[in-house]
Amino acid sequence: MMDSRVRRGACVTLYTKNLKIFTGNANPELAGEIAAYLGIELGDANVSSFSDGETSVSINESVRGADVFVIQPTCPPAAKHVMELLIMIDALKRASAKRICAVLPYYGYARQDRKLKARDPITAKLGANIITA
Repeated sequence: MMDSRVRRGACVTLYTKNLKIFTGNANPELAGEIAAYLGIELGDANVSSFSDGETSVSINESVRGADVFVIQPTCPPAAKHVMELLIMIDALKRASAKRICAVLPYYGYARQDRKLKARDPITAKLGANIITA
């Protein structure tokens, strides 16, 4: 299925047949609204926690050869939402998604983008490096 839309004078073609959108627990409402706007269903995945607090992710549909977007802001609790994102990306890679694009409407570590004093980490850069690895 192909849908063409004109935005700001440029023709943007969306191929929705191989486009999938997934989300963690940070803001499923936003991901649902984006999927509805594009006329596709939100991807089927379970994101939960084991009794010890470890994150568990299962992808319940085929993503082989698909372009996948993961909508997952890293709002508080940031560490939990980052871990959900990383585990979901890993699960999608192992399920042979063609391309994976993480969409972070809010990046919880953005304030730590430079060293304020000696021996300070640059956490924003570390997080970006881990997500793109």
